[in-house]
Amino acid sequence: MRSYLPWHDPREATRLLRYALHRQGFTHTYQSNGNGMSVLSVLTELTVWCKDGSFIWNEDGSPVSHTIDDPVGAAHRIAERYRHPTADGHTLTDSVREHSA
Repeated sequence: MRSYLPWHDPREATRLLRYALHRQGFTHTYQSNGNGMSVLSVLTELTVWCKDGSFIWNEDGSPVSHTIDDPVGAAHRIAERYRHPTADGHTLTDSVREHSA
């Protein structure tokens, strides 16, 4: 009998990524599951797909992937990329919080 590892299930791996992103300040996320994959909407410009053993998202029009057995690492990469100062001095996640409050 094979032991259960949460990252073998895209739904569970995405749930773990969602919690890790929540700890990074991305608190308004939406997860959808189906057909062996899971999708996480993080920001208007950021959607993360979980399929075939990877988290996949686009940065500047190019796909980026991160193994699903490291959701905390994926959350860190996403936070590093998307938590940057805007023209008004806020971080992108601050701007998202203000507009969704």
